[in-house]
Formats: sequence, structure tokens, C-alpha cells
Amino acid sequence: METHSGNVLLLATGGSIAQTSPNDPTLTGEALLEAIPKLRGSANVRVEQIAQVSSPDITIENWLQLANRINTALADDHIEGVVVTHGTDTLEETAYFLNLVVQSDKPVVVAGAMRRPYSLGADGAANLYNAVSIASSTGAKGRGVLVTLNGEIHSARDVTKTTSNLDAFRSPNFGPLGFLVDDRARFYRSLERRHTKNSVFHIEAGVLPSVAIVYGYADVAPDILEAVIAAGYKGIVWAGTGSGSVPKSIRLAAAKAVREGVVFVRASRINSAPIKRNDEVDDHALGFVTADSLNPQKARVLLMLSLAQTSDPLEIQELFDTH
Repeated sequence: METHSGNVLLLATGGSIAQTSPNDPTLTGEALLEAIPKLRGSANVRVEQIAQVSSPDITIENWLQLANRINTALADDHIEGVVVTHGTDTLEETAYFLNLVVQSDKPVVVAGAMRRPYSLGADGAANLYNAVSIASSTGAKGRGVLVTLNGEIHSARDVTKTTSNLDAFRSPNFGPLGFLVDDRARFYRSLERRHTKNSVFHIEAGVLPSVAIVYGYADVAPDILEAVIAAGYKGIVWAGTGSGSVPKSIRLAAAKAVREGVVFVRASRINSAPIKRNDEVDDHALGFVTADSLNPQKARVLLMLSLAQTSDPLEIQELFDTH
């Protein structure tokens, strides 16, 4: 039987869930909580405002601030879980970053809204209520950072935004971890990759190495890749066609970048099965890293954290294979 216990900390960052006009998010976390009758006045939910921005404006500084606050909060025996409200455009990146750097097995749940509070059929209140329910659920412990919208519970590693509809967040190839049934979390599978308490990553440093995403397309020229390298990026994620294909026009520039110490990761611009290593491209000989099943934006997150520890492509490949 699923049980609920303890206090939940709500960390608000803005986003469409807090947006009362087509421009900027204006509702605070306190206002979001107050609008939900089932949670109104609850002594078990405490609110702090971390940021008040739309999700395209979220920064790495916001990520570090969130992670540090969450780690401090979850070290407190009185806090049983954390909820983060966030805009949906970059929600998956923030959630995956937290999945790699939160050093606790207590629940952390990220929620947003596909429809703003003034829209017909607004979903923010339901998503926030569900997030609090999951974060206070004993069954959510040890499952990594979770994302909930539309009554589903997804792993931060697998989930991505796919449409602008209420069911926008999906986990291609893997599916959700569980669902909300009668306001309670039911789980059906677990994430096997390393996360949170078992992750190797920490965030002592206040700055992360710079990583760019370069998009592959028909007749792409190497000058874009060369410009990114010249700009001083420490890593490049290649959002290739199909299974992360690297056209011949790009391989020489990419190989040169690797020789100069830039880490080059092959990912795919489609939500595909895991990238096959040494398939069409001799990754080992060229010093490339493959992104496994991570999409380019999540591969960027993992590569930034990896580069804070090592620039060895083989060591970074091991991190991609295990996280």
C-alpha cells in the first residue's frame, strides 16, 4: 500500500504555470499553492522562490542554485521531498541536471504546465498537486528526479517535450515510470542508470565547462563546427541525422577538434534507440563519444558535468554508458 509522509519544499522558478499574461510569469510559488484548495494552508508544504523567469531564460546559474538548495534541504531530516515548478521548454534539461547532481534518494519532482492559468483547461494546478503527492510518497524514494504532467510520472533521464498538447511530455522507447491513480503515485518500473545519490557528479565548482550543440542537416558545411571550436567551447554535441551520422564534410573538422582537446559527442536529432558505437563512423579511432539514448540537449548536460572531471574521451564514454 502506497503511503505518504513528511514535509515538502516547493521551489518555484516561474514558467507558464505562473504566467498570467503572454509576456512574463508573475505568479509566485505561494500564489500557485494558494490556488489549490486541497493544498491551501497545508503546513506540510513550504515555498521558496528561486527564480521568476520563462524557461528559455533559465541559466546554469539557476541550475546550480536549485541543486545547492535541494541538497541542503534534503539533508534536513524534516524535509521528505522537493517539488520544482518550471517552464516546460527547458524543463527536461533542468530535471536531468538535478538527476545527476542531487545527492539524496529522497523524492525530487519537477512539474510545469502546458496551458497558462488564464487558458481554458489550464493544467498547472493538477500538475502541481500531483507533484506534491509524488514528493510526499514513500514509493518515489530512490527513483531519481521525476517529472510529472498529465497524470504521468517520468524519469528525468528519459522524458522529453514532444508537442504543445497536454500530453507533451513522453519518454520515447521507455515509457513512464508510473501514473497518478486516485491522487496517489503508482510505479511500474525503475531507472537502471546511475542517478542522484549514486551519481558520480558533484557541483562544488560554480562554473561548468562550455558545451555547444551543432545540428546536422543535408549538405552541412564544416564552417559552423569550426566557428564553435574557434569560440573556445570545451565540448561539442553533434545532433546528427538518423543514428547520429557524421557526414564526411564534418569528420575532418571534428577529428581536428578532438586532437586539439575538444570532446565531440555523437547524438541524434531524432528520438531514436541508443546510438551504436563505431557504426558508420570509427568512434574509437577518431576519439568520438556516443550519447547512448540521450537526446542532444541532455547529452550537453552530461558532457558539461563530465568535462568538469575529465577530458579523456574514453572516461567520458564510460560516464555516458552508466548515467
